[in-house]
Amino acid sequence: MSEAPGVRTDGLKKYFADAKKGAVKAVDGVSFEAKPGQIFGLLGVNGAGKTTLLRMLSTIIKPDAGRGQVAGFDIVEQPEKVRASIGFMSTSTALYGRLTSKELIQYFGQLYGLSNSRLDERLKFVTEKLQLHEFIDRLCDKLSTGQKQRVSIARTILHDPPVLFFDEPTAGLDVVTSQTVMEFIESAREEGKTVVFCTHIMSEADRLCDRVAVIHDGVIKAEGTVAQLKEQAGEENLERVFLKLVGELRSTL
Repeated sequence: MSEAPGVRTDGLKKYFADAKKGAVKAVDGVSFEAKPGQIFGLLGVNGAGKTTLLRMLSTIIKPDAGRGQVAGFDIVEQPEKVRASIGFMSTSTALYGRLTSKELIQYFGQLYGLSNSRLDERLKFVTEKLQLHEFIDRLCDKLSTGQKQRVSIARTILHDPPVLFFDEPTAGLDVVTSQTVMEFIESAREEGKTVVFCTHIMSEADRLCDRVAVIHDGVIKAEGTVAQLKEQAGEENLERVFLKLVGELRSTL
């Protein structure tokens, strides 16, 4: 597998042991490519393998087989370089409630290894880009849901990574906050970032994604543009395309 600046996987597998079921195939031979300046969507229900796949790509867990590259770095052989090249965000990403927004962002800047001058520069950038001014000195525990999400985005992009992973980033959020997140993801594409976006919300995939892969039971069922998948499935609605691909579309629908 040749090096690429985006994200590539070749037959990635991850199995987990279960006392009752035996070996559970969380990810079973997944191959795809996400390119810079594109939003690549991974569509699947809860338990389909999306989060396990992102955890392998972000080097949190090691694959049992196959290969993966992020920003040209091997996820097993070069994990530190991979981690320096990514931003990872989900609705389950917690903030430290006893720190102010500014303190939290600075803390992660130090973890990323940014010099003082670079950290000051990036802090100013994310504060302006995400309009953090009004609550930059407020404790994270005192922030609204939307404000917390903007701080979480700031933490994710502070080190200006070329690759961004979003794992169900709008789950449980209100319409206004979800809109803010989606607009940010669109701006990341315009900046030439490689974006991998995991979701089970078909309307978001329809709006955001340049290419999508439907994953079910750890296996890629189909991949292509939204228009291509609709044409292949003979459906005009992405939700019906998804249901047909995973074998859940009833004839009565």
